[in-house]
Amino acid sequence: MASSLTKDSVTPGTPGSEKTFFGHPRGLATLFMTEMWERFSYYGMRALLPLYLVAPGGLALGAGTATAIYSVYVSLVYLLAMPGGWFGDRVWGPRKTVAVAGAVIMLGHLTLALPSSGTFYAGLGLVAIGSGLLKANISTMVGQLYKGPDDPRRDGGFTVFYMGINLGAFAAPLIIGTVGESVNWHLGFALAALGMGLGLAQFLLGSRHLDAQSSVVPKPLSAEEKATTLRKAALWAGIAVVAYAAVGLSGNYTLNWVLVPLTLLGVIIPVMVLVRIKRDKDLDRAEQSKMSAYIWFFVAAAIFWMIYDQGGSTLSIFADSSAENSVLGWEFPVSWYQSVNPVLIMALAPVFAWIWLALNRRGKEPSTIVKFASGLVLVGVSFFLFLAPLSIAEGGHKAAALWLVAIYFTQTVGELLLSPVGLSVTTKMAPAKYASQMMGVWFLAVTAGDATTGLLSIAGVDLNKTGVVAMEATLAVVAGVAVWMYRNKVKSLMGDVR
Repeated sequence: MASSLTKDSVTPGTPGSEKTFFGHPRGLATLFMTEMWERFSYYGMRALLPLYLVAPGGLALGAGTATAIYSVYVSLVYLLAMPGGWFGDRVWGPRKTVAVAGAVIMLGHLTLALPSSGTFYAGLGLVAIGSGLLKANISTMVGQLYKGPDDPRRDGGFTVFYMGINLGAFAAPLIIGTVGESVNWHLGFALAALGMGLGLAQFLLGSRHLDAQSSVVPKPLSAEEKATTLRKAALWAGIAVVAYAAVGLSGNYTLNWVLVPLTLLGVIIPVMVLVRIKRDKDLDRAEQSKMSAYIWFFVAAAIFWMIYDQGGSTLSIFADSSAENSVLGWEFPVSWYQSVNPVLIMALAPVFAWIWLALNRRGKEPSTIVKFASGLVLVGVSFFLFLAPLSIAEGGHKAAALWLVAIYFTQTVGELLLSPVGLSVTTKMAPAKYASQMMGVWFLAVTAGDATTGLLSIAGVDLNKTGVVAMEATLAVVAGVAVWMYRNKVKSLMGDVR
């Protein structure tokens, strides 16, 4: 597949004079296709997950439990990105870690495809572990294709790679969602396994085009560190086995014995990581100041993702029960709503890039803080919009599909304002000591947001009630306004970062 998309560089002797993928190193084709198929499998399964959990032919759980499971699963994927990066840096190297990750994800989807509720949660766990292993390492390998940060093709390469993510995310609900909802749930999960299998196969076949550095373990563990790590892992695993065995034998085991600890970890670990970095005495005064500013961005981002990621749970469950999922009389599967965001990203991202460049030339481009605050306000506005279909449904009517599309559109615009800025500011404000870890810290904002949603659901809060939705919307708007009001204070803490 990769070779059919490659071509010779137009100008010999320039960067990329070898066989290329749209002017980029051929290895980008391998990573592009791997990520596209991995996202195809991930977003296809994710589109089916909340619907399967509540369906009479699925697990027939309540909406609150389904939202909690979904939120815990998504928070785990991002939480495990940090240890996934650690494995790439210290144990296997990026290339081997991604190969193992692909196999684990495929095994997880195959486990989900089994017609047994007893193996379902094991399958979810395997997909989460594999996604965590893959997430950080495949991005690292994209960077390794280019000779240093000054390679003029570097930014464009990540843009092409990002398109692979959205292509997979767009196609998945349309294909996997249709089969899962209309034919058989487990066949849908099996298609997700097939997608990851295709991605893994072409990764192994095309890995010869990757940079040799991708096979190197940058900071291998010493024998003493390996022994210590294994000892600690065995200790914690032993404690968990004994604790859950005791609960099970006592007859008191329920699903909350798993959900509650995982959601609490999703909130506690991000706080612990930020506190550890902030209190590190090796950081100089300027780095300490930047970390103080970064906490503002982190907390605001956690609020953003808490609402944004409910597009796959709260909104999806609402659409399943209370929306008229049709256009001009033509009905479509509920999972198709999950394709709205990626297609809008692909359509609007170039527009936003052009707008920022045009405003920058005139000296009028909004600051990082203003973009961030605007994204936060917009995600709040999206939930104010959600109040309309909720009110329609409470009146005994089905809400029009366009209401949901409008909500996803507003959230996507907010994402384009906040997410790229968050990634950029994370790399710019990272202390030198934590330069390679800070991207994992940014992902922890997603973990904290989704874990908070999970805790609310476990506590019995109905996230489809107008009062709760209005409260979340108000929280996001107030947080956005607060970031904007204190922008001068945050700017002063950011030092030379803009």
